[in-house]
Amino acid sequence: MKHATVRRLGRPALVAALAGGMLLTGLAPTAVAESAGGKLGPFGYGGLTLGMSAKKAQATGKIVRKPFQGPCAAWDLKAHPTGRDGVGLYISKRRGVALIFAPRGVRTPQGIGVGSTKAQLKRAYPRLKQSASGYPVAAVPGNPKASYYFLLSGSKVSQVGLALNDQDCTN
Repeated sequence: MKHATVRRLGRPALVAALAGGMLLTGLAPTAVAESAGGKLGPFGYGGLTLGMSAKKAQATGKIVRKPFQGPCAAWDLKAHPTGRDGVGLYISKRRGVALIFAPRGVRTPQGIGVGSTKAQLKRAYPRLKQSASGYPVAAVPGNPKASYYFLLSGSKVSQVGLALNDQDCTN
């Protein structure tokens, strides 16, 4: 996943980050993946909220910095490490927590998570749209400042991300 140029490209750019996140975060050990739970959204996950400053996010004691070169800082949730090449969330200098990837076992309040079918996704989010790259995107019920991004592998959800609509971390 390349992050050499910082440009606000919107949803198509986020799809690229999700594709990378799928490759990166999909490598969680089984014990860790099975222990995840809770809801992703509408404002955050695991004590972290979209827009929260890096300082406040660090003060939760729930995240650990990842070695990563890019426009935003890469972090993991301590409870759900993603491995050497993984990223669990991005924190922007300007916007704070900008993008959170759902650990395995975590679902949206509408019940969608890794393993959900495409049909379940469409039922949960009837106004589902397609990004320019063809990935499903849904407005977050109750949070007009955020969107859910989904990657599909065949007919099943393989990655879920919650992101600020104006995030500036991915290109």
